[in-house]
Amino acid sequence: MILPQPTPADAFARVQRPFSLRTYLWIVFALSWPPQIAYALWGNDPIRGYLLSSLSMVMVTVGTFIAGRWVFRDGFQNMGWRWGKPRHYLAVFALALFIFGTPVLIENLLGLHSLPETFSVGALLGSFLTSFVLTLIPGFGEEFGWRAYLLPRLAQRHSPRKALLIHAFIWWAWHIPALVKIGWQAQGGQGSPWLQGSPWLSVAVTLLVSLLPAMMNAVLFAYVWAASGSLAVASVYHSAYDEVRDALDRGIGFGPLVSLWEMAATLLFGAALLWKADWPRLLRRN
Repeated sequence: MILPQPTPADAFARVQRPFSLRTYLWIVFALSWPPQIAYALWGNDPIRGYLLSSLSMVMVTVGTFIAGRWVFRDGFQNMGWRWGKPRHYLAVFALALFIFGTPVLIENLLGLHSLPETFSVGALLGSFLTSFVLTLIPGFGEEFGWRAYLLPRLAQRHSPRKALLIHAFIWWAWHIPALVKIGWQAQGGQGSPWLQGSPWLSVAVTLLVSLLPAMMNAVLFAYVWAASGSLAVASVYHSAYDEVRDALDRGIGFGPLVSLWEMAATLLFGAALLWKADWPRLLRRN
Protein backbone atom coordinates (compact mmCIF):
# COMPACT_ATOMS: atom_id res chain seq x y z
CA MET A 1 0.00 0.00 0.00
CA ILE A 2 1.36 3.43 -0.99
CA LEU A 3 0.50 6.15 1.46
CA PRO A 4 -0.14 9.66 0.11
CA GLN A 5 2.83 11.93 0.51
CA PRO A 6 2.34 15.10 2.53
CA THR A 7 2.21 18.25 0.50
CA PRO A 8 3.99 21.48 1.48
CA ALA A 9 0.59 22.87 2.50
CA ASP A 10 0.09 19.91 4.86
CA ALA A 11 3.50 20.47 6.42
CA PHE A 12 2.78 24.17 6.82
CA ALA A 13 -0.57 23.44 8.49
CA ARG A 14 1.04 21.03 10.97
CA VAL A 15 3.51 23.61 12.25
CA GLN A 16 0.98 26.41 12.57
CA ARG A 17 0.97 27.66 16.15
CA PRO A 18 -1.90 29.05 18.19
CA PHE A 19 -2.01 32.82 18.21
CA SER A 20 -0.59 34.34 21.41
CA LEU A 21 -1.48 37.96 22.10
CA ARG A 22 1.47 38.36 24.46
CA THR A 23 3.96 37.08 21.89
CA TYR A 24 2.45 39.20 19.13
CA LEU A 25 2.65 42.37 21.24
CA TRP A 26 6.22 41.63 22.29
CA ILE A 27 7.24 41.38 18.64
CA VAL A 28 5.35 44.43 17.41
CA PHE A 29 6.17 46.72 20.33
CA ALA A 30 9.83 45.68 20.32
CA LEU A 31 10.14 46.73 16.69
CA SER A 32 7.83 49.76 16.57
CA TRP A 33 8.31 51.45 19.95
CA PRO A 34 12.02 52.39 19.57
CA PRO A 35 11.34 54.79 16.65
CA GLN A 36 8.25 56.11 18.42
CA ILE A 37 10.28 56.75 21.59
CA ALA A 38 12.91 58.44 19.42
CA TYR A 39 10.12 60.57 17.93
CA ALA A 40 8.97 61.56 21.42
CA LEU A 41 12.52 62.54 22.42
CA TRP A 42 13.93 64.04 19.25
CA GLY A 43 11.01 64.53 16.85
CA ASN A 44 10.59 68.29 17.16
CA ASP A 45 12.10 68.88 13.73
CA PRO A 46 9.24 68.35 11.21
CA ILE A 47 11.17 66.12 8.81
CA ARG A 48 12.80 64.05 11.53
CA GLY A 49 9.49 63.80 13.37
CA TYR A 50 7.72 62.58 10.23
CA LEU A 51 10.41 60.00 9.47
CA LEU A 52 10.49 58.60 13.00
CA SER A 53 6.70 58.44 13.44
CA SER A 54 6.29 56.90 9.98
CA LEU A 55 8.99 54.33 10.72
CA SER A 56 7.15 53.39 13.92
CA MET A 57 3.94 52.85 11.95
CA VAL A 58 5.67 50.81 9.24
CA MET A 59 7.32 48.61 11.85
CA VAL A 60 3.87 47.52 13.01
CA THR A 61 3.53 45.84 9.62
CA VAL A 62 7.03 44.38 9.82
CA GLY A 63 6.32 42.90 13.24
CA THR A 64 2.94 41.61 12.12
CA PHE A 65 4.48 40.00 9.03
CA ILE A 66 7.12 38.28 11.17
CA ALA A 67 4.43 37.02 13.55
CA GLY A 68 2.06 35.81 10.85
CA ARG A 69 4.66 34.35 8.52
CA TRP A 70 7.25 32.78 10.81
CA VAL A 71 5.96 32.66 14.40
CA PHE A 72 2.27 31.68 14.26
CA ARG A 73 2.31 30.83 10.54
CA ASP A 74 -1.39 31.58 10.25
CA GLY A 75 -1.07 33.60 7.06
CA PHE A 76 -2.76 36.79 5.92
CA GLN A 77 -5.99 35.65 4.29
CA ASN A 78 -9.28 37.51 4.69
CA MET A 79 -7.66 40.75 5.81
CA GLY A 80 -9.41 42.98 3.32
CA TRP A 81 -7.44 42.39 0.13
CA ARG A 82 -9.86 44.33 -2.05
CA TRP A 83 -10.03 47.89 -3.29
CA GLY A 84 -13.42 48.84 -1.91
CA LYS A 85 -15.97 51.05 -3.62
CA PRO A 86 -15.78 54.73 -4.62
CA ARG A 87 -18.41 55.64 -2.04
CA HIS A 88 -16.15 54.24 0.67
CA TYR A 89 -13.35 56.62 -0.29
CA LEU A 90 -15.73 59.58 -0.48
CA ALA A 91 -17.11 58.69 2.93
CA VAL A 92 -13.72 58.51 4.66
CA PHE A 93 -12.55 61.83 3.19
CA ALA A 94 -15.84 63.42 4.27
CA LEU A 95 -15.43 61.98 7.76
CA ALA A 96 -11.88 63.36 8.11
CA LEU A 97 -13.08 66.76 6.92
CA PHE A 98 -15.98 66.71 9.37
CA ILE A 99 -13.72 65.86 12.30
CA PHE A 100 -11.11 68.54 11.60
CA GLY A 101 -12.49 70.93 9.00
CA THR A 102 -15.78 71.69 10.74
CA PRO A 103 -14.28 73.09 13.97
CA VAL A 104 -11.74 75.14 12.00
CA LEU A 105 -14.59 76.63 9.95
CA ILE A 106 -16.66 77.36 13.06
CA GLU A 107 -13.70 79.01 14.78
CA ASN A 108 -13.13 81.33 11.85
CA LEU A 109 -16.81 82.17 11.40
CA LEU A 110 -17.16 83.01 15.10
CA GLY A 111 -13.90 84.96 15.22
CA LEU A 112 -12.28 82.55 17.67
CA HIS A 113 -9.39 82.12 15.27
CA SER A 114 -8.47 84.13 12.21
CA LEU A 115 -6.82 83.10 8.96
CA PRO A 116 -3.12 83.93 8.73
CA GLU A 117 -2.14 86.65 6.28
CA THR A 118 -0.16 84.13 4.23
CA PHE A 119 -3.11 81.71 3.89
CA SER A 120 -3.61 80.23 0.42
CA VAL A 121 -6.09 77.58 -0.63
CA GLY A 122 -3.65 76.29 -3.24
CA ALA A 123 -0.84 76.00 -0.72
CA LEU A 124 -3.17 74.23 1.72
CA LEU A 125 -4.27 71.69 -0.90
CA GLY A 126 -0.70 71.16 -2.07
CA SER A 127 0.47 70.60 1.49
CA PHE A 128 -2.34 68.12 2.10
CA LEU A 129 -1.84 66.14 -1.11
CA THR A 130 1.92 65.83 -0.58
CA SER A 131 1.65 64.68 3.02
CA PHE A 132 -1.35 62.46 2.24
CA VAL A 133 0.57 60.49 -0.39
CA LEU A 134 3.60 60.19 1.89
CA THR A 135 1.47 58.88 4.76
CA LEU A 136 -0.37 56.17 2.79
CA ILE A 137 2.29 53.52 3.41
CA PRO A 138 2.69 54.30 7.14
CA GLY A 139 -1.11 54.34 7.43
CA PHE A 140 -1.25 50.94 5.81
CA GLY A 141 1.38 49.83 8.32
CA GLU A 142 -0.93 50.38 11.27
CA GLU A 143 -4.12 49.13 9.61
CA PHE A 144 -2.45 45.92 8.45
CA GLY A 145 -1.39 45.14 12.01
CA TRP A 146 -4.02 46.45 14.40
CA ARG A 147 -7.19 46.06 12.36
CA ALA A 148 -6.67 43.45 9.66
CA TYR A 149 -4.48 41.00 11.59
CA LEU A 150 -4.99 41.50 15.33
CA LEU A 151 -8.71 42.27 15.54
CA PRO A 152 -10.00 39.11 13.80
CA ARG A 153 -7.77 36.93 15.97
CA LEU A 154 -9.08 38.58 19.11
CA ALA A 155 -12.62 38.05 17.80
CA GLN A 156 -11.94 34.32 17.55
CA ARG A 157 -11.33 34.21 21.32
CA HIS A 158 -13.72 36.86 22.62
CA SER A 159 -17.08 38.36 21.79
CA PRO A 160 -16.82 40.92 18.96
CA ARG A 161 -17.29 43.93 21.24
CA LYS A 162 -14.83 42.66 23.83
CA ALA A 163 -12.33 42.05 21.04
CA LEU A 164 -12.88 45.60 19.81
CA LEU A 165 -12.24 47.04 23.26
CA ILE A 166 -9.09 44.96 23.80
CA HIS A 167 -7.74 46.00 20.39
CA ALA A 168 -8.71 49.63 21.13
CA PHE A 169 -6.88 49.64 24.45
CA ILE A 170 -3.78 48.16 22.82
CA TRP A 171 -3.92 50.86 20.12
CA TRP A 172 -4.08 53.58 22.80
CA ALA A 173 -1.24 51.95 24.75
CA TRP A 174 0.90 51.76 21.62
CA HIS A 175 0.64 55.57 21.33
CA ILE A 176 1.87 56.18 24.90
CA PRO A 177 5.32 57.57 23.91
CA ALA A 178 3.68 60.12 21.61
CA LEU A 179 1.08 60.95 24.29
CA VAL A 180 3.83 61.47 26.85
CA LYS A 181 5.45 63.93 24.43
CA ILE A 182 2.14 65.80 24.05
CA GLY A 183 1.61 65.95 27.80
CA TRP A 184 5.17 67.08 28.48
CA GLN A 185 4.88 69.89 25.92
CA ALA A 186 1.49 70.98 27.26
CA GLN A 187 2.96 71.96 30.62
CA GLY A 188 5.42 74.30 28.95
CA GLY A 189 2.95 77.11 28.43
CA GLN A 190 0.33 75.83 26.00
CA GLY A 191 -1.71 73.79 28.48
CA SER A 192 -3.89 74.74 31.42
CA PRO A 193 -2.21 77.14 33.90
CA TRP A 194 -2.52 74.66 36.77
CA LEU A 195 -0.52 72.12 34.77
CA GLN A 196 2.36 74.49 34.02
CA GLY A 197 5.49 73.53 35.89
CA SER A 198 4.14 70.04 36.62
CA PRO A 199 5.29 67.92 33.66
CA TRP A 200 4.46 64.52 35.12
CA LEU A 201 1.02 65.70 36.22
CA SER A 202 0.46 67.04 32.71
CA VAL A 203 1.55 63.69 31.25
CA ALA A 204 -0.76 61.76 33.59
CA VAL A 205 -3.72 64.01 32.75
CA THR A 206 -2.99 63.66 29.02
CA LEU A 207 -2.91 59.86 29.26
CA LEU A 208 -6.10 59.74 31.30
CA VAL A 209 -8.07 62.20 29.17
CA SER A 210 -6.98 60.54 25.92
CA LEU A 211 -7.92 56.99 26.93
CA LEU A 212 -11.63 56.81 26.06
CA PRO A 213 -11.52 59.07 22.97
CA ALA A 214 -8.55 57.11 21.60
CA MET A 215 -10.27 53.79 22.22
CA MET A 216 -13.48 54.93 20.54
CA ASN A 217 -11.41 56.32 17.68
CA ALA A 218 -9.91 52.85 17.30
CA VAL A 219 -13.45 51.47 17.07
CA LEU A 220 -14.18 54.03 14.34
CA PHE A 221 -11.06 52.97 12.43
CA ALA A 222 -12.09 49.33 12.86
CA TYR A 223 -15.53 50.09 11.46
CA VAL A 224 -14.02 51.70 8.36
CA TRP A 225 -11.96 48.56 7.74
CA ALA A 226 -14.76 46.10 8.56
CA ALA A 227 -17.60 47.90 6.75
CA SER A 228 -15.59 48.48 3.57
CA GLY A 229 -13.85 45.09 3.76
CA SER A 230 -10.82 46.87 2.38
CA LEU A 231 -7.35 47.52 3.72
CA ALA A 232 -6.97 50.12 0.98
CA VAL A 233 -9.95 52.13 2.23
CA ALA A 234 -8.76 51.82 5.84
CA SER A 235 -5.27 53.01 4.84
CA VAL A 236 -6.70 55.96 2.90
CA TYR A 237 -8.80 56.94 5.91
CA HIS A 238 -5.80 56.69 8.23
CA SER A 239 -3.75 58.93 5.96
CA ALA A 240 -6.65 61.35 5.42
CA TYR A 241 -7.30 61.55 9.17
CA ASP A 242 -3.67 62.39 9.95
CA GLU A 243 -3.04 64.73 7.04
CA VAL A 244 -6.29 66.70 7.00
CA ARG A 245 -5.45 67.48 10.62
CA ASP A 246 -1.81 68.34 9.97
CA ALA A 247 -2.42 70.33 6.77
CA LEU A 248 -5.10 72.47 8.46
CA ASP A 249 -2.87 73.00 11.47
CA ARG A 250 0.06 74.06 9.28
CA GLY A 251 -1.98 76.19 6.89
CA ILE A 252 -4.59 77.79 9.17
CA GLY A 253 -3.81 76.87 12.75
CA PHE A 254 -6.02 75.43 15.44
CA GLY A 255 -7.96 77.32 18.06
CA PRO A 256 -9.35 75.89 21.29
CA LEU A 257 -12.39 74.26 19.66
CA VAL A 258 -10.56 71.79 17.42
CA SER A 259 -9.22 69.36 20.02
CA LEU A 260 -12.52 69.40 21.93
CA TRP A 261 -14.48 68.77 18.73
CA GLU A 262 -12.14 65.97 17.63
CA MET A 263 -12.33 64.20 20.97
CA ALA A 264 -16.12 64.58 21.21
CA ALA A 265 -16.74 63.48 17.61
CA THR A 266 -14.56 60.38 17.77
CA LEU A 267 -15.87 59.49 21.22
CA LEU A 268 -19.52 59.75 20.15
CA PHE A 269 -19.08 58.08 16.75
CA GLY A 270 -17.03 55.25 18.20
CA ALA A 271 -19.39 54.64 21.11
CA ALA A 272 -22.43 54.63 18.80
CA LEU A 273 -20.75 52.16 16.44
CA LEU A 274 -19.58 49.95 19.30
CA TRP A 275 -23.17 49.75 20.56
CA LYS A 276 -25.19 49.68 17.33
CA ALA A 277 -23.07 48.18 14.55
CA ASP A 278 -23.55 44.54 13.60
CA TRP A 279 -20.03 43.51 14.58
CA PRO A 280 -20.56 39.72 14.43
CA ARG A 281 -21.51 40.04 10.75
CA LEU A 282 -18.87 42.66 9.95
CA LEU A 283 -16.01 40.66 11.47
CA ARG A 284 -17.16 37.38 9.91
CA ARG A 285 -17.04 38.81 6.40
CA ASN A 286 -13.32 39.66 6.64
